[in-house]
Amino acid sequence: MTISQIRKDLRNHVGKEVTINCNLGRNKYEEYRVVIKELYNNIFLVEDEKKLGVKSFSYTDVITQTIKIHY
Repeated sequence: MTISQIRKDLRNHVGKEVTINCNLGRNKYEEYRVVIKELYNNIFLVEDEKKLGVKSFSYTDVITQTIKIHY
């Protein structure tokens, strides 16, 4: 999977709710139900109105499987 493929997938889901599973290391995981807000050259922003506010992730996080996005 390349960065351009990830951007294309995310562009199709801007404004929609997705689930992000984040690997924090040492068998620690967090799961977020968020809305994809904006895409930039190196990062994308997601928003969860309940508790997170706005959070950013890089496209390389998806490539290295630090985060997994479920559409």
